[in-house]
Amino acid sequence: MPSITIRNVPAEVRDELAARAAGSGQSLQEYLLATLTHVASRPDVSAVLERARERVRVTGSSLTAEQILEALDEGRRR
Repeated sequence: MPSITIRNVPAEVRDELAARAAGSGQSLQEYLLATLTHVASRPDVSAVLERARERVRVTGSSLTAEQILEALDEGRRR
């Protein structure tokens, strides 16, 4: 498995990450690997927007911001 080295990490950043790792019962390496894996598993913003645009194109659906807010308000009233 490849390795990643990050240089010039400020001490306060390293300390905060180490504290979070300890708080979750993990080593710093385990914590960072889990965090990186989580970040890499999520699509980036441009991919999410592109999927939304494609859905609108395919379905022909389009709602105004006002319609969306009205639907949200109606759902909350129920």
